[in-house]
Amino acid sequence: MMKNCKETSNNKVFTFTERQSKLTLLNKDEVSSTKVHVDGCAISDNGVKCDYLHLVEDKNLEIYIELKGQDLRQAMKQIERTISILGSKKQQQKLKSYIICSRSPLASTEIQQYDRTFRKHYNCQLIIKSSPFTDSY
Repeated sequence: MMKNCKETSNNKVFTFTERQSKLTLLNKDEVSSTKVHVDGCAISDNGVKCDYLHLVEDKNLEIYIELKGQDLRQAMKQIERTISILGSKKQQQKLKSYIICSRSPLASTEIQQYDRTFRKHYNCQLIIKSSPFTDSY
């Protein structure tokens, strides 16, 4: 992974934006966190990949972030492939994925189905929200 793809700090606020989608993560304990620009940097091949990976080592946490218009199925594929390439395989690692859309076209039952699949295959919590969205870790 190229060095300039990463930015590590103890910032209280990390913001991820692309087009009309925005996710804000609040680093409530101000622990060292690394924002990784995935698409076109950490992974620069022609395959699908998500936009960002956010690493919080002190909390054994990997956060995958895809900022989308409305194609949730494509967003899922992007996150799945990124996890398979960049994900640590540590047993105690916690994984979270955010898909932030300009609007959510999926029915809640379909979102629940995706969430179950992600938990089963990747031990990963899936959060699909409309933009802008704020969460904390």
